[in-house]
Amino acid sequence: MEVREATTDKPATIEGYALKFNCDSEPMGWLTRFRERIDPHALDNADMTNAVALFNHDQNQILGRNGVNLELSVDDTGLKYVLTPPDTQLGRDLVENVRAGIISQSSFAFSITDDSDAEKWTRDGDAEAPYNRLIRMIDRIYDVSPVTTPAYPDTEVKLGTRSLDQLKALEQPPKWQQERQKMLNELKREDLLRGLF
Repeated sequence: MEVREATTDKPATIEGYALKFNCDSEPMGWLTRFRERIDPHALDNADMTNAVALFNHDQNQILGRNGVNLELSVDDTGLKYVLTPPDTQLGRDLVENVRAGIISQSSFAFSITDDSDAEKWTRDGDAEAPYNRLIRMIDRIYDVSPVTTPAYPDTEVKLGTRSLDQLKALEQPPKWQQERQKMLNELKREDLLRGLF
């Protein structure tokens, strides 16, 4: 994120990437730790028409609205934004904090589509975050935010029902192994019954 300095005919703007494709997040979640990654096509059908720019995802600290003083665009890197902060105390403070390097990172708030292909969970992480979540289809972008702590800290990180079901499925042994165990249990039961009679 950086400040494009003001000129006589244009005010200062703040530019940055709210998200970058194919980059892992920091570990997220409380009980179930995971890392998140955004697929390069996740924004293909995303609704960004009413997205706002907030400071630290705080609805009380609004900086802009898409189509007014906020421009959003998607390129090969991710979701880029250009914000012309309002001439308010918050806007002026943000420009100075970005200029000084105190605020240097961004985040975004989103929801995913209600579709089984919208996300993919795998259990191939590490000890700190055993699961990985690939976001394939974003339904809506709610805000882009210059933040003090990045990596989606204020977005929805709790697991919904569909996500929990996908994680439970990862915990289950493969189908063939379940069938094998079932057959072994049957044989043991038969052996036990033969021993009784």
